[in-house]
Amino acid sequence: MVSHNMDFTKKVAEVELVYKSDLQLTDRPKIKSSIDAYEIFYESWDMNKIEMQEQFSIMLLDNANTCLCVSTIATGSINSCMVDLRLAFAAALKARATSMILAHNHPSGNTTFSDNDKWLTRKFAEAGKILDIKILDHILITNSRHASLADEGLMPS
Repeated sequence: MVSHNMDFTKKVAEVELVYKSDLQLTDRPKIKSSIDAYEIFYESWDMNKIEMQEQFSIMLLDNANTCLCVSTIATGSINSCMVDLRLAFAAALKARATSMILAHNHPSGNTTFSDNDKWLTRKFAEAGKILDIKILDHILITNSRHASLADEGLMPS
């Protein structure tokens, strides 16, 4: 007869899913246009980096296009930023978001979307379809103006 010594002392990591907001639903801003989104992004942007380093942020929204939060996902170099979609969607799932607006800055002040910017937007849209999180817009932020892929009619369907 074989004796099985059960050793239950092994430890594993625990993942906790928590979303907390101090704002009442009625106090959260509603996003009706790219200008609304730009203003919220701009207010939350690190002004010490807007003309120095590219940064990539997301705005998470509920079914009523109410802003749940803004989160900076990546900080890069003068002219590029490596974005990990998994971090963005982990935040979206945690916040129970149903849609997302993407934003990044061009330190040069250029408001023209690059081919890489459009490619990244398509990748987000593809991932969003699987998770049922719609990507509403991708906004380019500069110190004085913005551009919107949705306003330009260039958002992937």
